[in-house]
Amino acid sequence: MVDATAREPAGVERLTALTAGMPIVYGGDKIARAPADLAARFREGDRLLVVQETGDLLLIPREVQAIAEGAVGRAAAAFRAMGRVSDEQITAFFDAFARRLESDEAWAAIRTANAADVESAKARGRSTTRLAVSDAMRADMIAGLRAWRDAEAGRERVIEELRHPGWTVAQVTAPLGVVGFVFEGRPNVFADAAGVIRTGNTVVFRIGSDALGTARAIVEQALDPALEEAGLPEGSASLVDSAEHAAGWAMFSDKRLALAVARGSGAAVAQLGAIARQAGMPVSLHGTGGAWLVAGPGADAQRFAAAVYHSLDRKVCNTLNVCCIVRERAAELVPLFLDALEDAGARRKGFKLHVVAGDEGWLPQDWLQRRGTVVRAEGPREESLIELLPAAELAREWEWEESPEVSLKIVADLDEAIALFNRYSPQFTASLIDESGAEQDRFWSAVNAPFVGDGFTRWVDGQYALNKPELGLSNWEHGRLFARGAVLSGDGVFAVRTRVRQADPHLDRNPATSGRP
Repeated sequence: MVDATAREPAGVERLTALTAGMPIVYGGDKIARAPADLAARFREGDRLLVVQETGDLLLIPREVQAIAEGAVGRAAAAFRAMGRVSDEQITAFFDAFARRLESDEAWAAIRTANAADVESAKARGRSTTRLAVSDAMRADMIAGLRAWRDAEAGRERVIEELRHPGWTVAQVTAPLGVVGFVFEGRPNVFADAAGVIRTGNTVVFRIGSDALGTARAIVEQALDPALEEAGLPEGSASLVDSAEHAAGWAMFSDKRLALAVARGSGAAVAQLGAIARQAGMPVSLHGTGGAWLVAGPGADAQRFAAAVYHSLDRKVCNTLNVCCIVRERAAELVPLFLDALEDAGARRKGFKLHVVAGDEGWLPQDWLQRRGTVVRAEGPREESLIELLPAAELAREWEWEESPEVSLKIVADLDEAIALFNRYSPQFTASLIDESGAEQDRFWSAVNAPFVGDGFTRWVDGQYALNKPELGLSNWEHGRLFARGAVLSGDGVFAVRTRVRQADPHLDRNPATSGRP
């Protein structure tokens, strides 16, 4: 149902009700039908968001829309006031945020909230691998905030200056605006997200519902007090305080955002990116993780084994997901791969191996019959440790808890490994173990990945590799990134303004009339 009496521009009617099967046009020439359950839930004042790429129909309840609008509004107002904030105040904010996380009293409150989040997630069979806070996570957050504290102020940096007769043109960095940030239930990302303030931006973020209680505690115990102590505008860092997925949809469709950043995996991130793009804002997305490791014909055996082991220490986006071994080295390297996998499992709690069908003959016969305990999100489970999978399943990212999980493919040569990577991988992280410089160069040139190495895969991390807490890592599933690398850091979020200083008051574009009579 539409309401033609609502005050809208001529010819525009407001949607006030949905009916099951109502046709909704998307993509210019396609029609989606409103599902019955969606129609039943729709109330006047709600928003129906149509994803133009896919035809997904997303319901944003009025109250959730208000929460998101409020958070973005506070961040937008804060950005307008940031021009009056000194770099010294921004430095003081990062210092205060770090000090408050160091406070045992504040951290005890955060840890208590986190314990409740973890228990709730476990009860719902949810993963808690990256949800639980730890002393190491706390230390990393503090180190990241102090890195921003000590970083060079990024505003008003002259990138280029051109001197013309009588006038000068300078290209100068400037704050970009409000950065919208959606990330999974990882409490430590707060320190990463705050990094955009270093260059005079503001940030509004939504954390996964599993970690919302922890997020509230961090805001109350550390973030808001640090903003107040440093004299930064209220709302410079704003939490969208809602557990609903719709809050992320509402935020990413808000045209007041200057940049939309989504961290996580799978279809949810792709959907958020599509929402932001159709709203007209640039995006930084990391939708699927999982690194690929290739053993080439010139692989050093021990270097290969070490790379496998050290790439499976924990499950994050840069963890080894697919290993390819060239056939001419398989008899030697497959046993080393299995040993490294078993050692990685001993360091954690068991392991799981998926072998592309047709390659199982390279495994010892007794391995094919092995069973054991694999720790899943819902708890330990007895299952086969070796399973066959079709080649197309090399595209699947294994989201393991405590038991390292990886796929193995035997390839005819390096060219096949590259082709498989470019076809099935998320085009994220690739590593080649091979002593030949020529092979390394060929791999670098042919593999379509923003992160390419020659050893373990876990180096792909902004803070670890570049000493900069990262806002996000981007893969190339949706095309290469324009004019920037795949590590998005706080000091990389800026605009460029052009400033002219004119010394000659009689400049004129027509040389014949440049002087006054």
